[in-house]
Amino acid sequence: MEEKSSKELVPLFFGNTANTYDSVVMWATFGKDRYWKNEILTKIENPSSILDLACGTGILTRKLARIFPKSKILGIDISKNYLSVAEKNSLSFPNISFLLCDAENLDFDKKFDCICSSYIPKYCDPKILVKKMVLHLNTGGKIVLHDFTYPKNHLVRMLWNCYFELLNLVGSFTPWKYAFKELPKLVKNSNWTNSYKYELEQYGFDVTLQNLTLNSSAILTAQH
Repeated sequence: MEEKSSKELVPLFFGNTANTYDSVVMWATFGKDRYWKNEILTKIENPSSILDLACGTGILTRKLARIFPKSKILGIDISKNYLSVAEKNSLSFPNISFLLCDAENLDFDKKFDCICSSYIPKYCDPKILVKKMVLHLNTGGKIVLHDFTYPKNHLVRMLWNCYFELLNLVGSFTPWKYAFKELPKLVKNSNWTNSYKYELEQYGFDVTLQNLTLNSSAILTAQH
């Protein structure tokens, strides 16, 4: 198969997996997805408005809505299937709205106090996405990004690689087969933490990085 760009992998990873995403992301991360998203919440301080990029089925979006019930929250994603699941699962949250939109093509006539996302950095061009986020962030606002990272410790890397080999084997019989095969390559080749840190600092942001779960995941927080 011809080599795909990170962005081109999105429909291949998520084309027909919306209905199983919530359960798969939970068991595939040994429940750490919940922990990581809760850590994202600790970086956010009662904003009036929040933009959740690549919201998927709305797992993080609903967590935000529960913690900040007075905040207006907009979740965007490029997958109609995922947004359909998100809308169905979020009917009890009046402060959430969803919109079909590519994060790299943001062009709203409004700004937000907080822009956050879980798992988007590795798929986007840092220069493009950071510029779009800056244009849509209120003065004094905060950006919080989370994604996988390739562990630095040799032993942890061995375990990480073995686990993805297992996922690849199990996933070969499911709609997730392409994602489980290509995701480890994408994570290994991604240097998103340094790339986004650099781009955000060009706009004068103070950037902090929190490594999580044996350096298999990280949260980048940026604020003026």
